Amino acid sequence: MAVLSSSSSAAPPDQLTLLGGTHRGPVDHVECFPAPEGITTVRFRSEELCSVCPVTLQPDLASFVIEYEPDRWCIESKSLKLFLWGFRDRAIFAEALAVEIAQEVMRSAVPHRVRVVLTQRHRGGIGLEATAELPLNEAFVRATPEGPERVEGA
Repeated sequence: MAVLSSSSSAAPPDQLTLLGGTHRGPVDHVECFPAPEGITTVRFRSEELCSVCPVTLQPDLASFVIEYEPDRWCIESKSLKLFLWGFRDRAIFAEALAVEIAQEVMRSAVPHRVRVVLTQRHRGGIGLEATAELPLNEAFVRATPEGPERVEGA
């Protein structure tokens, strides 16, 4: 079974490429830094997530909570903000959006588990809450001191 290097951006804090820079557009990944000893849960929340309804092409506004249990890596928050910016003009259902965010957290930080709860603002009197929860699938991803690795053919 061959091990391939991940395309994730886990790096020592002095090698983070997005933090401290000026960025005029979204990015396609989140960056990570080594998790401090003793950290058990990380939770991000925001009221400002925008995507586009794939049917009406109207903007969909949502709040979200991303909660994960780190193993060796934590997500750098500016890179998360820039990653989420990429959904602003994307046509995607809220349920798929929750799953895609959870998958990026899992791919990048390789936590023990991740949970994303996306709450879309009411439209037509109907509210929507979509939850995506992913446990670590060790058959496909392995955390190493150098960063996450993918296991090919698992």
